[in-house]
Amino acid sequence: MGRVNRGIMSMWMSWGSRALPFADAASEDLPLSRLLRLSLIQVSVGISLVLLVGTLNRVMIVELGVPATLVGVMLALPLLFAPFRALIGFRSDTHVSALGWRRVPYIFRGTMLQFGGLAMMPFALLVLAGAGQSGSAPAWIGQISAGIAFLLVGAGVHVTQTVGLALATDQAPETSHPNIVGLMYSMLLIGMIAAALLFGAALADFSHGRLIQVIQATAVITFVLNFAALWKQEARAPGRRVEAGRSFAESWALYAAEPHAVRRLVAVALGTLAFSMEDILLEPYGGQILGLGVGDTTKLTATFAGGGLLGFALASRILARGFDPFRMATIGAVVGIPAFAMVILAAPLQLVPLFVLGVLLIGFGGGLFGHGTLTATMNFAPREQIGLALGSWGAAQATAAGVGAALGGFLRDVAAPAVALPWPPAATGYVIVYAIEIVLLVVTLATMLPLLGVRPRR
Repeated sequence: MGRVNRGIMSMWMSWGSRALPFADAASEDLPLSRLLRLSLIQVSVGISLVLLVGTLNRVMIVELGVPATLVGVMLALPLLFAPFRALIGFRSDTHVSALGWRRVPYIFRGTMLQFGGLAMMPFALLVLAGAGQSGSAPAWIGQISAGIAFLLVGAGVHVTQTVGLALATDQAPETSHPNIVGLMYSMLLIGMIAAALLFGAALADFSHGRLIQVIQATAVITFVLNFAALWKQEARAPGRRVEAGRSFAESWALYAAEPHAVRRLVAVALGTLAFSMEDILLEPYGGQILGLGVGDTTKLTATFAGGGLLGFALASRILARGFDPFRMATIGAVVGIPAFAMVILAAPLQLVPLFVLGVLLIGFGGGLFGHGTLTATMNFAPREQIGLALGSWGAAQATAAGVGAALGGFLRDVAAPAVALPWPPAATGYVIVYAIEIVLLVVTLATMLPLLGVRPRR
C-alpha cells in the first residue's frame, strides 16, 4: 500500500505542475501548501462579495422591496474607501510595527472591519424588513445601519485584499509574481463559486431567520479563514527600520510618470465599469424577468465566477508563454460584447439557457480582461513599488466597480419609465444598462489600442 501511495504522489507531483493552473507559482521559499493557505484571504473576500453583490442585493430588491437605486448606493459605499487602496499598499510597503511586521497589522485591521460589518448587518436587515409595520423603527434607521455595515465590510475587503496580495508577492521570486496574482484571484473566484452554491442551497426555502443565520455564519468563517491564512506567514523583524524616503505623493508622481501608466489605469477603470454595471442587476433580472427563484439566481453568481475562473486559468497558461497581457485584456473585452447581447435577448425570447450562457461569458471575458491588466501592472511595476502598483490597480478597479454598481441601479430605476422598447416593460431598465455596457467595452478597446505590444523597460 505504501508503494502505491508513493507512486500516486509521484505521478501527482509530476503531472500537477503541468495540469493545474498556477501550480508553478510555488517555490522553495514559498511551498504550494503555504501559498494556498495564504490564499484563504481571497476566499474570505469572495464569500463576502457573493453575500453582498450576489445574495443581499436580490433579497433587498425583490423580497424586501428596497429600490434598486438605494441598493446600488449601499453596494457603492465601499467606493468611498476604494481610492485609498494605493495609499494602503504604499503604507504596507513602509510600515514598521513593534513586533516587526509590515503586512500583518493591516490584514488584521481589515479582518476586524469585515467581521464587524457582517456582525452588524443582520440587525440592520431586520429593521429594513420590518419598515412600515406597526411599532417598527423608521425605515431610515435600517437604511443607515445597512449602509454602515456595507461600508465596514467593503473597507475590510479593500484592506485585506490589497495587503494580502502584497504579502504573497513579497515571498515569491519576481518571475512568479504574475502566477502568484493569478492564483490569488483564482482562489477568490473559487470562494465565490463555493459561497454561491452554499448560499443558494441554504436560501432555497427563504426566510428572514435563515438569511440572518447565513450572514452570521459568514462573519465567523471570514474571521477563521483570515487568521488561518496569516499564521506564520510573515517573518518577524523587531529591529526593522525604514529609512526616510519618498512621501506617498512623491512615490505616486514617480509611478504615474512611467510611460502609459495613466492610460493603463484608465483602461482598467473603463473595462471594469463595463463589466460591473450589471453586478446588482443580473439576479433581480433573472428573478423578475425570467421567473427564477432565490436559490436559482444565487447560483448565477457561481456561473459568473466559474466563467471568470476559466478565463483566469486560460489567460495564465497563455501569458506564461510570453503573450502580450494587453492583447489578452482586449480579447476579454471582445468576448464581453456578445455576452451582454445574449443577456439582452433572453428577455424577449424568455430563454433561461441563453441568459445563463451570457452570464458565463461575461465572467469569462471579465477574467481574461482582469488577468491581462493585472499581469501588465505587475510587469510594469518598479520592484520597490509592488504594493503601490497593486494598490493603484485595485483602486482603479474597485472605484470603477463601485461606480458601476450605483450607476447600474440608478439607470435601471430612472430609464425604465422613460424609454419604450420592444421588450417586457419590466425589462426596459435592465436592457438599457446592458446596452450601455456594450458601448463602454467598445470605448475600452479604443483606449487599449496604443498599449498593444508595449513592453516594460527594465
